[in-house]
Amino acid sequence: MLDGASCWGFLRILRCVVFNCSPEMDYLMVGKFFKGLASSGAWCCFDEFNRIYIEVLSVIAQQLLQLFTAKQSLESYNDTCELEFDSTLITMKPTFNVFITMNPGYAGRSELPDNLAALFRPMAMMVPDYGLIGEISFYAFGFEKGRHLAKKMVTTFQLCSEQLSAQSHYDYGMRAVKTVIEAAGLNKRQYPEQSESQILLRALRDVNVPKFLKDDLPLFENIISDLFPGVERPQMDYGRLEEACHTESLAQNLQPVPYFVKKQFELFDMIQVRHGMMLVGPTGGGKTCCYRSLQRACTSLLDTSKTASPYQKVHVHCLNPKSITQSQLYGSFDEITREWSDGVAAEEIRNATRDAAQPDHHWVMFDGPVDALWIE
Repeated sequence: MLDGASCWGFLRILRCVVFNCSPEMDYLMVGKFFKGLASSGAWCCFDEFNRIYIEVLSVIAQQLLQLFTAKQSLESYNDTCELEFDSTLITMKPTFNVFITMNPGYAGRSELPDNLAALFRPMAMMVPDYGLIGEISFYAFGFEKGRHLAKKMVTTFQLCSEQLSAQSHYDYGMRAVKTVIEAAGLNKRQYPEQSESQILLRALRDVNVPKFLKDDLPLFENIISDLFPGVERPQMDYGRLEEACHTESLAQNLQPVPYFVKKQFELFDMIQVRHGMMLVGPTGGGKTCCYRSLQRACTSLLDTSKTASPYQKVHVHCLNPKSITQSQLYGSFDEITREWSDGVAAEEIRNATRDAAQPDHHWVMFDGPVDALWIE
């Protein structure tokens, strides 16, 4: 049996703070963080911990060793202890704890120093069961054959990874699975008269076809036809959007050839199921013209009577991430005042989300070459 005090210790509500680490973090900033965590007894999860520079991680190891040593001296959950940490006298609560997540081997990442790695118990994560996740999600969206559809979806991605070419922008992991499920759920609500196999077939094509190279498209179509024999591919009628795309392309002195208009449709479909995406292709391939034409087309189709309409006024906030430093892009601490100042990206996103009462759509466009540091 447990007494009342012990029960209260186990039932205590804990606050868990998740913090996304960046190379701009230094030992002074992290030390300030630790003071607040230890004094409040909160948990903290430092996400992508090995983004921090190696020389900063070495100092963090000494800070954590001091805090964990003081915590080990506590005998129960009702005890507290006072210690001098970073020239400040703080009172540590026993529930204080620190967790980290990291992906080793990525570009721009550090290896944890041995004295820091020794302070944490490692836990390796396994590849999730996509079939089970898909089955539960399909049932949640109202599909009757969730298990059957999930098996076909997983098999499609497995065959694509084995038979299609290896490209850096191809993804058959959890993000791709989640996007297909979201697209299928959206189609289920919009077109309830279609069969479930047709809905999944369209979702798989809508999500995957835009990113495949032309040489891989025939292979993907063969995989789809083998897994969905006899299922008729649903023909989508974009109606007013197709007319608007033609009109706005001509207004920009562009030829609305079928392939160019098709790419605008694909971009429109992806925007419905993803919060962020990347337009990839060679210089002069039409990426900028594609999204600008779609922006003008959606704006021209504005229906003031429907706030939930997919066609709303679209504002584009464009910036070149490689033209400025990462501190100027995302923000940084002032070395003298130790105050945080927002970067260009943070200000653009704040402007995009400021007017929440309006249904207008805002696209923040990072228009420039990609590297592993700023894209993370």
